Amino acid sequence: MDKVAEIISTVFYIGRIPFAPGTICSFLAFLSWYYLRFYIEGVFILYGSLILFFIGVAVSTIYSESIKKEDPPEVVIDEWVGQWIALWLIPHSFVWGFLSFTIFRIFDILKLGPVKGMDDIKSGTGIMMDDVVAGIFALLITQSLVYFAG
Repeated sequence: MDKVAEIISTVFYIGRIPFAPGTICSFLAFLSWYYLRFYIEGVFILYGSLILFFIGVAVSTIYSESIKKEDPPEVVIDEWVGQWIALWLIPHSFVWGFLSFTIFRIFDILKLGPVKGMDDIKSGTGIMMDDVVAGIFALLITQSLVYFAG
């Protein structure tokens, strides 16, 4: 079970990439959103995010306990979930999606506002929640920009 948790929590070892694994995973989540949106409704991105959130809590808890680290940097399933939340209501456009990706990464890397508070929570829930909150902020800001630009 520990090996399965490692594979899923690192998103098939993307988290083991030595340079910017969180950004790379977020970018791959953005690209997958961009291509999946040709075929599925936006609400399914939210459903997928919710399912991945609960899976992420479980596998990141199992994995972090197995290696005895509170928030291992190689765990990147949280970036995938946060990025998809950030993209949930965004118009299907590469430009708007990339802007959402950028805003999400700013909130996630700098731990702005309540993102920092979520990051301080220990356990798999804490691992996931800072990215969920960063995703919500990125979604709200990008949606505001979409509204005012349109």
